[in-house]
Amino acid sequence: MAARDYGQYSAVTRALELVGERWAMLIVRDLLVGPRRYGELAAGLPRIPSNILAVRLKELQAAGVIRRVPHSRVIVYELTPYGHELEPVVLALGAWGFKAMGDPREEQIITPDSMAMDLRTAFRPQVAAALPTTSYAARFGSAGLLIRVTGSVLDVTRGDGPVDLAFAAGPGIHRLLSGELVPKRAIATGVIEVLRGRGDLLDRFATTFHLAA
Repeated sequence: MAARDYGQYSAVTRALELVGERWAMLIVRDLLVGPRRYGELAAGLPRIPSNILAVRLKELQAAGVIRRVPHSRVIVYELTPYGHELEPVVLALGAWGFKAMGDPREEQIITPDSMAMDLRTAFRPQVAAALPTTSYAARFGSAGLLIRVTGSVLDVTRGDGPVDLAFAAGPGIHRLLSGELVPKRAIATGVIEVLRGRGDLLDRFATTFHLAA
């Protein structure tokens, strides 16, 4: 039974009945990055009430979008093949929503999973194909991402490790992705902090990842 019934027989209506409830698409977004335990999902969506998270997970399971599976002696949630079909929808929503983002509010944060999907949205495979293989580590608060670009292939995972460039950033990184800030200015103003490696590779990063505002 859908959580909401719009009373219309339409494919768009049916899609919204399945994933249109508040928080549902953000749960899907984070699971597109990889399987997550309940606590990891809650930590990645810090404002979601625990009862709402539990309800949304049950609804998405009932819709065949996600499933619960054992993994290393714990239960994780992961997308089903049907759920994975939402990836181009989520990426398109991200590109569309970026045009209306504006400046971040003081209380807004970036999570590793949200940034991973933003990077997948901004990735320019045709540009990257002509550039050398490059690895980046991006830190957002206490968590980080490993970003490896090999030709036209992008791999983004959680963690840290040997990279060509490591940097820290907050929500202002989206000004770099939009082209509003050039890399040198982003470093000079503190929007990006180079932690180790070649700071000039931030130019390559900005060329590889771009979102039109």
